[in-house]
This record gives sequence, C-alpha cells and structure tokens, in this order.
Amino acid sequence: MSSRIALITGANQGVGFQVAKELVANGVTVLVGSRDLARGQDAAETIGDSAVPIQIDVTDTGSITAAAQRIEQEYGRLDLLVNNAGISRAGEGGNDSLQNNPSAHKASTASLEEIRAVWETNAFGTLAVYQAMLPLLRKSSDARIVNVSSGLGSLSGNADPDSPYHALFNPVYPASKAAQNAITLAIMIELESTDIKVNLVSPAFTATNLNGFAGTESVEDGSREVVRVCLFGADGPTGTFTRWQNQPIGW
Repeated sequence: MSSRIALITGANQGVGFQVAKELVANGVTVLVGSRDLARGQDAAETIGDSAVPIQIDVTDTGSITAAAQRIEQEYGRLDLLVNNAGISRAGEGGNDSLQNNPSAHKASTASLEEIRAVWETNAFGTLAVYQAMLPLLRKSSDARIVNVSSGLGSLSGNADPDSPYHALFNPVYPASKAAQNAITLAIMIELESTDIKVNLVSPAFTATNLNGFAGTESVEDGSREVVRVCLFGADGPTGTFTRWQNQPIGW
C-alpha cells in the first residue's frame, strides 16, 4: 500500500470529521473512529472512498484493543494517529457551551464525578490509544501522532491575568486539556530518539457539538491547523504546540 493509513478518533462529527474529509481528499486512507459504529459508517459514506469506519471508544480498553487488532490484520501498520475524541462535560451528550454555568465548574464546586468523566476521555483516552497504537506506528516508515488539544489547557497562558481565557480556567475541561498536554509532552520525550513525530494542535474556537455550537469559527476554518500538521511530510517538525497558522502556544 502506497497510501498513508490514518486513524482519527471521534471522527464522525466536528473537527474529526472535517480532518478526515480533507485527509481523504489528499490521498490518505482514513479510519473514521467512532464510539457508535453506525455513526461512523454514515460519516465514512459521506466522506467517500478511502474513508473506512472503525469502532473505537477511547474510554473502553476492549474497544481500543479490538481496533488495534483490526488495523494490524487489515493494514499491518499505522502512519498517522490523530487523537481527536473529546468532551467538554459529563452527562447526556457530554458537550455544552464552555461558558455554561461556570459557577458549577469552579475548583470549589466542580463535581469530582464530572471531572473524572471528562479526564477519562480527554486525558486518559489519549494515553490509552497511544499505548495501543504505538506498535503499529513503529511499523511505519513515516509515523506521526497529532493530539488535538486546546489553548484553554495552556498553563502559562491561563496563568496570565490578562489572558481572555484566564477566568474560564477550571478543573473540568480546561484542566483536562492541560493534562492531555502533559501526557503529550511525556510522549514527545519518550519518542524523541525515534523517527516517530509528535505534534500538539489547538483548533480555533469552532462551532461544534463540543461547545454546544457556540464557537465563532466554521468547522472548515477551525480545523485548518490540524489538517496542516497532519499533512506534514517525513521532514516536517516534531514537538510543536500550535494554533493557526503555525502560531506557537505556550505550554
């Protein structure tokens, strides 16, 4: 197979769907990861040829293992892993406007149950998928991991009282993204002596289900940096944390 093989988690909607669509348009075979296989099938059919649905729930070890085994059997390797799946809150749908009921998300009031649920997807899910897919990435001659995070998880940025996101930082979604960033840094350090590249990307504030469609950017514009980084070649950079266009974000 000459085509690059990519797995995108949470690819049946939002940024993940848009990235899958654009990668397919650039000749990549994309495994459209979705917790609900039927939704993944619908998304893959909409995207067209070279989009293949695959069931994967980043909070379910059995599901992750089964996905890795299928990729091994059908493709023998993985060239690009895009950890995109994420939620902004627990409960029905797992998503809402990030400004919704901020008093309930303060450090003194946030539900530990909700914090654990959001972190389970955004932070631990990223690590679980990485651990399962690493053997397949090692079989690629040009492997890259792209973790989709958020500027809301920047500790240096949010520590600045003048930051527009300073008042929004809380232990639920923003801190889960800070944890994901820390996990990504650990992955970068582990792989820095290998040929596997790792990048961290923040989309724009995109109108998707993640934020109750409160975002100010279209999904096409909001996904541009993720797509740009995913399409890096073998000589492309590693160890970066950026937003559009190639603007560094402080850790």
